[in-house]
Amino acid sequence: MPEEQFREFISTEQIADRVRELGRTITEELADYGELLVVCVLKGAFIFTADLVRHIGLPCRIEFIRASSYGSHCTSSGTVLLTHDLTIEGRNVLLVEDIVDTGLTLACITEELRKLNPASLKSCCLLDKPSARKKAVRPDYTAFTIPDLFVVGYGLDMAGRFRELPFIGIPET
Repeated sequence: MPEEQFREFISTEQIADRVRELGRTITEELADYGELLVVCVLKGAFIFTADLVRHIGLPCRIEFIRASSYGSHCTSSGTVLLTHDLTIEGRNVLLVEDIVDTGLTLACITEELRKLNPASLKSCCLLDKPSARKKAVRPDYTAFTIPDLFVVGYGLDMAGRFRELPFIGIPET
């Protein structure tokens, strides 16, 4: 499916502006935390995380956790699989997720990370779809709140494809 088969939903420029603004907000609000351990949820949040940390004016270390609930489908399976080797005890953690829709993944990861005794735990997402929520979770920082649409690009995929799109688009079928 070529790029022209996606309707641009959030432009490259809108993303860049909002990520810059979010970085400033996180810097201001977490200034007293010192070094942040930024935990990127793979695979979808890797582009967002890379751009975001460049706009956070605090020392950061970056780690990764792998979460999967979609497989090759366009809707969540309801089962979240986590893979990580994190040591976060006593650290100030910023969890960065691509999209929060049902809330199952964020709830599962947050529960897992709390067991590892961080000094603090905040969450940040690129996209929030509160209308799709099945778990009562709310990210601490959100770039964009969107309606219940399937979107791709800027790290988000469709069956493993289209993560490289520089914008967030809606597939036109």
